[in-house]
Amino acid sequence: MRPLTEFPLAARARIRGVLFDIDDTLTTGGRLTAAAYAAMEELQRAGLLVVPVTGRPAGWCDHIARMWPVDAVVGENGAFYFRYDHAARSMRRRFTMSAGQRAADRVRLAAIRDRILAAVPGCAVAADQHYREADLAIDYCEDVPRLPAEVVDKIVSLMQQEGLTAKVSSIHVNGWFGAYDKLAMTKTLMRECFDVDLDARKHDFVFAGDSPNDAPMFAYFPHAIGVANIKAFSGRLTTGPVYATTAASGAGFCELVDFLLAAR
Repeated sequence: MRPLTEFPLAARARIRGVLFDIDDTLTTGGRLTAAAYAAMEELQRAGLLVVPVTGRPAGWCDHIARMWPVDAVVGENGAFYFRYDHAARSMRRRFTMSAGQRAADRVRLAAIRDRILAAVPGCAVAADQHYREADLAIDYCEDVPRLPAEVVDKIVSLMQQEGLTAKVSSIHVNGWFGAYDKLAMTKTLMRECFDVDLDARKHDFVFAGDSPNDAPMFAYFPHAIGVANIKAFSGRLTTGPVYATTAASGAGFCELVDFLLAAR
């Protein structure tokens, strides 16, 4: 990872959108600061697309799409995107899996949840599980004492043994049926809602993240940025970002926004 200051001015000046994780990238210590929220507004006022790409649940993402200064949101690690049309007062919801498949998968996920809870003392079902459509989130440090890396790896292994795709965020281990990820749904969103072929225009966007579940985005975007706390996952990333901020979490996000807008 190179310092953010090495991001060339000409490349920064052509950026047309900012995609970013939420937990510990936009937020700090589990909270959304006024500065980070204002940074999203500043991006929109400058005419950039603003799209959170998160592991958080559908219930949260409905609120985010309606209430935050964003153009759309990708949630549950790529299970869907939501885009709210304020003029028409309507929400566009696009899921990878059908409603019937999601309902069937939730029954199977409940059984897997119980097996993981029995096998891994100290973990818990994520507090936001009730609001999820497509995945299972196991809490390893959000509302429980932080579990060591080897225990997190055990949760991942148990999910994979059950046929789930498993990804580690900064707070949860998420598991789901299917091969989709954050990147696949982000491409769909950009094509369907903004008429953008990301394969042709990925140099026009940045992605900011902080944890292993962001690896597909880090690998894809030439201007991928990690907030400073990503260094806690060094050695656990299949692919890391190109640049890193000096500040951590929400302050790192603000640092990135200021750096991008200074080039315009």
